[in-house]
Amino acid sequence: MRPFTPAGTKTFLLRQANIISPIPPRTIITTTRRRLHLTTINKMSAEATPHRINITPSNIGLWSKSPTIHSQPPTAYTLLSDLLQADMHDHHVFFNKDGFHNHIPHHLLALYGTSAPSEALQKAYDVNASYQRPTLPEHQEVVSDLIQNWRDDAAKYLGKEEHYPDFLAFFKREMDSRGEGKYEQVVNEYLFAGTPEADNLLVRLYSGFLHPLIQLMYGLEWKQPAIVAEGLAQAAVHGDEIGGYLLGAEQAAKASSKPDDGMGRVVEDLLERGVRGNRKLAEAARMSDANKVRDGVLKRAKEEAIQLAAKVKVGKEELQERTAEMYDSAVFMASAAALVKRNTKLPRFDFFLMHHVTSAPFFTTVNAQDWISLDTKVRLLEWKIRMDLVQYAARGAPELSLDAITSYQPKEKKTSGTPEEIISNLHFFEDDGHSIKLARAARICQLYYQTRDDDYWNKVYHLIVDSVLAPGPNWVRSCGFDEAWEDIPNVE
Repeated sequence: MRPFTPAGTKTFLLRQANIISPIPPRTIITTTRRRLHLTTINKMSAEATPHRINITPSNIGLWSKSPTIHSQPPTAYTLLSDLLQADMHDHHVFFNKDGFHNHIPHHLLALYGTSAPSEALQKAYDVNASYQRPTLPEHQEVVSDLIQNWRDDAAKYLGKEEHYPDFLAFFKREMDSRGEGKYEQVVNEYLFAGTPEADNLLVRLYSGFLHPLIQLMYGLEWKQPAIVAEGLAQAAVHGDEIGGYLLGAEQAAKASSKPDDGMGRVVEDLLERGVRGNRKLAEAARMSDANKVRDGVLKRAKEEAIQLAAKVKVGKEELQERTAEMYDSAVFMASAAALVKRNTKLPRFDFFLMHHVTSAPFFTTVNAQDWISLDTKVRLLEWKIRMDLVQYAARGAPELSLDAITSYQPKEKKTSGTPEEIISNLHFFEDDGHSIKLARAARICQLYYQTRDDDYWNKVYHLIVDSVLAPGPNWVRSCGFDEAWEDIPNVE
């Protein structure tokens, strides 16, 4: 196989959330009062457990590879632990009844992991806690059913948001039964075992625009059993509609007699020729589709999507190379798509494609775990690439131009220079965390895989910051459709 040579929301500000959510802002117990109690708990034990979140000073996540990032001060890591604990105790997984996700854990950890100060952490929490729904009641009889017979009884409760507290209690209990904080065995048993039950939960992990996977990602990266349990529970209350595509493509790949090198390159062979070059796939989704993956691509071009996804075959010996390619391709796809209307519209990242970047650090973390089998690592990566393909098709398969990125002219900003300095412009930006997560994820790709030159990456960081700080909506939704750009300001 030749060496890797890459080719060239649901986001709501506080004011938006108050408009769309039927739940009025809650009166929040002051963080100061809560912190006094939680800090006492943290001092009792330095260990993170399924019930207690405890971030240590040296644990700053994957950005620890950056030469300019150092351990956070005590005020920051103590506050972070307390705020994450408060979120787990006080808030439901969805902030409204339409299934819009609570992003507080991702937001806070992404800020902390990019050296944001305590004031930024507190602001992010206060802005987003105000519109969350309170935790739902736990059903003891459901938890008992799950404990006694997961294989037979879980199906009655899967995919139903009212059972999130039950799944959370169950996964915490499973971790407790294996020794305090032993989440690895639970993840392997319930998610990676390859049984029909585990595969069903794995499908749900990739559902909801990858939100359950992202939640699990932060738990694994920061080694927090409680957040890992949240990720598993979140997966359990998502749907499994994407399973026909993922499992179908996997079965088709196994049945194919073509050698592994038939996959080609992700950008040139799969995205550009495989999706954009296939008219039925590229035009399967319509702007009127409520869910452009489910109601568009997988309704009008399911067989074509599965046939293309079946070409995704990662050899065990090429796991690291293909992980780098997947990650780089996701950043490139999202960045190039943000500039698809560059002659007439200000740049905007697509809300859905953006998630395929913010979820990519999951695979960097997974590949470093010795408790996850090589077969599982390969399988997880193949599924991610297949999700990238169907999501690109669902967004109208926008043109992907490398020149659009390399010729981009950044806007002036308060802080510029190193990647970390450019990204720091987002530390106090009021959103639900998508912007800092996107910038953080892009930087991780450069730090770990070095797929392109520094000038390219600096253009990407500036593009991210410029696009969210510009007037108008933070994101465009389904950037391959002209109608999606109507509310984005014109180029002056």
